[in-house]
Amino acid sequence: MTTRTHWLQLVERIARPVLTALAVGELRQRMPVEQKSEAGRAVVSPMEAVCRLLCGIAPWLESKAGDAEERSLRHDLHSLALAGLRQALQPHGPDRFAIESGHQPIVEGAFLAQALLRAPRCLRDALDPATAGQLAEMLISTRERKPFFNNWLLFAACIEAGIAALGRQWDPMRVDYALRQHQTWYVGDGAYADGPQFHWDYYNSFVIQPMLVDILAALAGREQAWDAMTGEVRRRATRWAAVQERLIAPDGTYPVIGRSIAYRCGAFQSLAQAALLGLLPDDLPPAQARCALDAVIRRTLEAPGTCDDAGWLRIGLCGHQPSLGETYISTGSLYLCMAAFLPLGLPPEHPFWSAPDQPWTACRAWSGGDLPADHAL
Repeated sequence: MTTRTHWLQLVERIARPVLTALAVGELRQRMPVEQKSEAGRAVVSPMEAVCRLLCGIAPWLESKAGDAEERSLRHDLHSLALAGLRQALQPHGPDRFAIESGHQPIVEGAFLAQALLRAPRCLRDALDPATAGQLAEMLISTRERKPFFNNWLLFAACIEAGIAALGRQWDPMRVDYALRQHQTWYVGDGAYADGPQFHWDYYNSFVIQPMLVDILAALAGREQAWDAMTGEVRRRATRWAAVQERLIAPDGTYPVIGRSIAYRCGAFQSLAQAALLGLLPDDLPPAQARCALDAVIRRTLEAPGTCDDAGWLRIGLCGHQPSLGETYISTGSLYLCMAAFLPLGLPPEHPFWSAPDQPWTACRAWSGGDLPADHAL
């Protein structure tokens, strides 16, 4: 079995329960919500699952590549996604997104907007006019709440990019403020602080680097100052991808540091995005990145207890480890793991998929192989 086939099997296993239930308006009814006791996440958890799932598989949905079996699977999940979004955006539907529920809609609106940016043809343009209008209104409604002074500024900016993509009036100030503030939070060697202080966690990959890259690409040509940032932002993303690849141990494990560790392999979204967009360093061949990502995906998604008997994700990093979940973590949150699958947007003939397996950096280093020294940006 090829790595691509294996990844597609995992995508189907994780995505199908969510999209099948949503398409018939039964996601809230079917999806269990695991959370810290009395955390109150049940209202927003289904929305989290949908928006994060679509953000991860959007490049693959947008693609037309693959054999007949892959194209059939894509058509099936794409149809379910479109039907599901109609359900989620109906004003009085049973699975309507909980867009009035506190601050969480800012986060999920941003992930859904990022999905639109990553799949303009098959998600944005394929929506019927009523659903597209309801989606735009949902995104606009998040302006009523103020994002926190950290990576959440990028959620507001990504929402504005999504509103612009939908052809509605958008607010350049929200974008400009987020971009400029993150320039001041750059701490060096490809890393940004998450607000005024640097945190040892994976938020450079969960949110910061991927959204900076996607927002600037989506709004290219709109503002000269933003275009001037793009080259530097992409160079930093390349360096961060190099760092991420070096964090992956020979057995596919990686440092268990920082919050939101239950997002599993989603911690390597930056490496996956760099592979998708051709931003990998010159000394990191695409096939090497593939093997490293595959090792992480296998370690985090194939451990016993990762899913319940019905296929729903459970809190944990390697299996079921409920104590790893912070109070804001629930079943729906976990679907950010799908961000590791971004390279499925590349066709099978791309070197990421077609080149022979190559050992990643830690494999070479810890087996006694020779390799060049690492250098800071």
